[in-house]
Amino acid sequence: MSKTIADPTLLATHMAELADKRIDILRRIGDVGSISEAARRAGVSYKAAWQAIETLNNLAGAPLVEKVVGGNKGGGTRLTATGEEVLKLADELTRARAEVLVRFRLKDSPALKNVGVSSLRTSMRNQFPAVIEKLKIGSAQVRLILSIDDTHYIRASCTKESAQLLGLREGKHVLALCKATAVDISADNPALVESRDNQIVGAVLRSEREDKGGECTIQLPSGLTIVGFARPSHGLHIGMRAVATVAPEAVVIALNS
Repeated sequence: MSKTIADPTLLATHMAELADKRIDILRRIGDVGSISEAARRAGVSYKAAWQAIETLNNLAGAPLVEKVVGGNKGGGTRLTATGEEVLKLADELTRARAEVLVRFRLKDSPALKNVGVSSLRTSMRNQFPAVIEKLKIGSAQVRLILSIDDTHYIRASCTKESAQLLGLREGKHVLALCKATAVDISADNPALVESRDNQIVGAVLRSEREDKGGECTIQLPSGLTIVGFARPSHGLHIGMRAVATVAPEAVVIALNS
């Protein structure tokens, strides 16, 4: 398995408040040993629970849960050692956050509280820890090449003002975000022409509604997953090679603090 780029502070950003549903789901999986039961108790769908775990897997750079075969209940799911460490980190961050709020008396000041402990919350399903490998400043835009693991790169762009405000530079660790609706997934074609769009090849992990098209997830050798949409009659099946195509303009750059 290829090495992924993981930054513990990216996970810390998502754990800034106990209200983070993804951490809640992970904790419940550890308690009950079942993703479906954890989803039910957390009040989300099974699919949403899996999406939460996949996002945390990407941020952690390693699987947080694993299947268990056999046993009195015929198997189930348990946390990996990394998953256990993530929950310990969440607990420590919760305690540290409470101490900071008390120290600076932010509990009675919502405005200061939001500034002091702000965290990234977004509807964007694809979230990848990344490193800026190349940064080229143009007349109006800044074009970037980001590495999301040791073999895959994606292109992104932003305004010069945004690059300045974020302090973007080569070698800087960032978070690359992209909406699932901006990602087109299709069967991998060796004759696929080169495009200015990002084209990332992986294996189909999940696919639905072949006749009408719908949501599809592919997995890279490093373990990262990309969620997008396949067109009607896409012909995609679990395990087959597929390509995710996304425009550089659809990739959003974020920082973890």
